[in-house]
Formats: sequence, structure tokens, C-alpha cells
Amino acid sequence: MQDSKGRNVFTGTLVFVAVVFGMVLSGGLHLTPIATATPDTSFQGRAVTVPPSAVGGLPSFADLAAAVSPAVVSVQATKIEAASDRPGRDPFELFFPRRRQEPQLRRPPQEQRSDSAGSGFLIGADGLVVTNHHVIDGATDLTVLVAGREYKAEVKGDDPATDIALLQVKTDEPFTYLELGDSESLRVGDWVMVIGSPLQLQNSVSVGVVSAKTRSINITPDPSLENFIQTDAAINFGNSGGPLVDLQGRVVGIATAINFGAENIGFAVPVSTLRRILPQLQESGSVRRGYLGVTIADLDFDRARAWGLESASGVLVNEVTDDGPAKEAGIEHGDIILQVDEHEVGTNRDLIDYVASLQPGTSVDLKVFRDGKTIDKRIKLGERPPLDGAVVPQETEEESSIEWLGLQYQDLTPGLKESHGMPEDLAGVFVTEVAPSSPLFEEGVEPGDVIVEVNRVRVSGVDEFERRIESAEPGTYLRFYVEQLSRDRAFYAIVKVP
Repeated sequence: MQDSKGRNVFTGTLVFVAVVFGMVLSGGLHLTPIATATPDTSFQGRAVTVPPSAVGGLPSFADLAAAVSPAVVSVQATKIEAASDRPGRDPFELFFPRRRQEPQLRRPPQEQRSDSAGSGFLIGADGLVVTNHHVIDGATDLTVLVAGREYKAEVKGDDPATDIALLQVKTDEPFTYLELGDSESLRVGDWVMVIGSPLQLQNSVSVGVVSAKTRSINITPDPSLENFIQTDAAINFGNSGGPLVDLQGRVVGIATAINFGAENIGFAVPVSTLRRILPQLQESGSVRRGYLGVTIADLDFDRARAWGLESASGVLVNEVTDDGPAKEAGIEHGDIILQVDEHEVGTNRDLIDYVASLQPGTSVDLKVFRDGKTIDKRIKLGERPPLDGAVVPQETEEESSIEWLGLQYQDLTPGLKESHGMPEDLAGVFVTEVAPSSPLFEEGVEPGDVIVEVNRVRVSGVDEFERRIESAEPGTYLRFYVEQLSRDRAFYAIVKVP
């Protein structure tokens, strides 16, 4: 009896100790019961704030997602258009062949409806929503879903050139909204989050890092304005227009495009682009941009040395548009633009972004390097026109060559000009073949191009062209000015003489 009682006391003591130990262990590991989060559906007219715990050390994506989600919306776009007047198909024809004498079924023209969905985000308590142009393009009816509630919306502003659209939700309720961040200070490797409605799965969250900046992928009407952020945060169909946010919950980009041939290569319009055009979208509904009327190229080491510059800072003027502002101000191809209105011009992006941010009619001061001297030019900006990227293929022929140049070319004859639709007054040599080993191959010279200048001297034909090349000293640079008729552009090709 005594032994049995002792065993019971021992067993009870052991159970008690185990329970206490389990409670201590649970407290030390911060174990909590599983809970489900419910979205914040209150509309308090406030900007999103993220708890400090989400930005120190390892990021707390849960806190970030909970804070940002109430300001992210789903955009439902409906397009109604007339259906084409085509013969209808009898569904039974799939199983029973139509008799020859049976009259063909025809349906009268009728309206056809198509529905699509994208994402967006609120940028003001008054119901201003940012999304992509391609999400709402052609829509006859727009509905915005905010935290499960539907609101009618209308287009307040639209800019196809940057694929940005501004919507206005029709309501008097104040909304939770996102603040715009700073995409310029964003670094490759920084954490970012994408929130949207991929495949209509609302408030889906994906995270990743900034993979690259200033990407151009040629998907907009004017690729020279493209300045995409690349990210490996998953972007899918339906994410378009949704926010790319930093760890403070501030918008740094607008999810826009994906690469079909890869995994987790997505692109977002930087918020700096939105900041520049937002005032015009709000005031007039469209965007007008300043325009110089030049095509430009970044300088590299060889180009800088070829022009006698020590630094590769600046942009090279490849072509000056006839009757454009730059032409009227005396800008010439071969000029190097170093500065605009006291702003240093390091790359194409510096000049394009600054000029495009100004209104047509604004005057700017350029500092230009020409023939070893720096000169000043004042230009009154025009309005940037839409671009047409049509490419016309060219036929090729073969004639003579200079071996080290890896180039086949011939004189421009009247028959050649006529057959290729060239201007009658065009002079130079016609390129018929470019070897893959040619230094001009890497410079973008193609069959069908016409070389019109060598080192800023016009060449009238093959003889003069070859004399200019053969007279060049080894180690010096040749500057070929090329008219690329197939792409409707002109540019400089730089070759170092071996």
C-alpha cells in the first residue's frame, strides 16, 4: 500500500514538472495559437504606416502586407463593341454534316462584351487610383474593388507612352492610401513587395528584390521613355497596375510587364515617372512633353576619345530632325551635349527625363562640345510627337571590300536609289554585307545602310570612301556617319584603325 501511494505521488509530481517545463519552453519560443487575419475594411482617409518591427533586421513581410493591402484595389474593365457580321456556326454541325440544300445559319450583328481585370492602388483619400494604361485601354465601364466593396470609376488621366492611367472612384468616403516613395534611391538588391490580383486572386502578395534598374524592353509607343525597374518578385496576369512597395510601405514602382520566356523576371514603371506626369494627369487628363528633335547615344570610352574628350560623360547627337527645335537652334549631328540648364548630362536618361519633364514652349540652355570647343545654345522646346517603329527590309548586293573592315559595299547608282526608295540627293556608299567579325557589326551597321560621312567629311562614292579609310593612321578612330533607311534613323559607328 505504501509503495503504491509513493508511486502515485511520484507520477503526479512528474506530470506537474512536465507541464511547467512545457509552459516555460513555449514562452521562450514565442509559440502562439494559429490565428487568421481579417482585412482592414475601415476607410479612415489616412496614409499607410508600417510598424517599426517590419523595417529593422529581417523584414516582417506580414506586417508590411497587412498595412499596404487596404490601399490596393482590383480594377475590373468591361469593353462592349459591335460583333462582326459573320455567318454563325451550327453547333450540331460538329456531329452531323450539314446537308448541301440546308440554308446557312446567319446571326444578325450584335454587341459583344469582353471583361478583363488588373490591379491598382489608391494615392489619395479622395479616391484617386493609379493603374496601367493597358488595363483600362478601350474600356466602356470600370469598376474598382476596394476591400471587397465595389465602386464605379472613371478615367481621369491616361498616358500610353508610360503605360500609366489615373482613375477617380465615385464616392464621398475617405480611403486608406499609399504614399509615393523614391525610386531614384532604390538600389539593386533592395527588398520589394508586389501586391495585386493575379488571375483575379485578390490581395496576393509576392516578395523579392530589385534585380536591375533603367531597363528598356521596347513595349511602349516610345521606347526612349522606358526606364523600368526589374524585379524577381513574382508578377503575373492581373498584377498589372499594382504597387511595388519598399519595406516602409511606400510605392516605388507600378507592376507592368513580365518576360514570358523566364521565371520571375518582371518589370515595373518607377514611381519617379508617375511623379513627373501626375500633375498633368490630374489637371488636363493627358501629358505633353518637351522635345528637342534629336536622336542621341551614350558615350563610351572609344567614342569619348574619338571626339577628343577625356570623360565619357555626355551624349552624342546622332541625328537632328528637320524643322525641329534643335535644328533651328543650330545643333548639328556630331555635337556632344554636356549640360542642360545647369544639370550635368551623363547619359541619355539624364537628358531625356529632364527635357520630357518640361512643357512644350519652355526654353532650355545647352552646353555643347563641338570640334574641340564648348559652345552654348538656347533652344525653345517643341512638343514630343509619337514614334513609329516600322522597319522596312532591304535587299543586299556584293561588290568591293577593305579586308580588315569586313565590309562589302558599292556606289550609290540611280537605279539602286530607285529600287530601294532612296532620296535622289543621297550620296555615300551602299553597304551590301557586314561580316560577323567586322568591327562595324558590333556598332549596328547592317546591309542596306548608307555611309555618308567619314570623320565628318562627306563621301560621294567608293573611291573617296576608301581613300579616307586608307589615309587613317593606325590607332586612330574612324567615325562613320550611317543612314539606316530600314529603321529610319542615322547614327555614328566608331571603329579603331588596327
